Amino acid sequence: MIFATRVRWTVLPIVGVITGLVSLAAVLSAPIRADIVGNAFLSALTNAGITYTQPASATAMGESVCPMLFEPGGSFDEVASRMAEGNGLSYEMAGKFTIVAIATYCPAVIAPLLGNRPRS
Repeated sequence: MIFATRVRWTVLPIVGVITGLVSLAAVLSAPIRADIVGNAFLSALTNAGITYTQPASATAMGESVCPMLFEPGGSFDEVASRMAEGNGLSYEMAGKFTIVAIATYCPAVIAPLLGNRPRS
């Protein structure tokens, strides 16, 4: 019985430490993933020739594209128009921005959006 009590008191702190480490890893993984995706988005904007002065604002704008697509009447053209009107981008740049945002933040909607477009 003494051995069982000793094992219990030895194992309990170890389990507590492991639980704490797992919790810490879970809490820290979301911001790390967000940074990775945000950095990929900013890099893709640069590669597409789209300049930005405030990375945080550009990332927030990019993250707003996907919810706009799922609003009633949301379409690629509607979102690109809203990006152009609200952010001072030309329609061409707004279209590129929208494509990069969709490819980064909600790539599953690319095929349905392109399905209705004429092929060149």
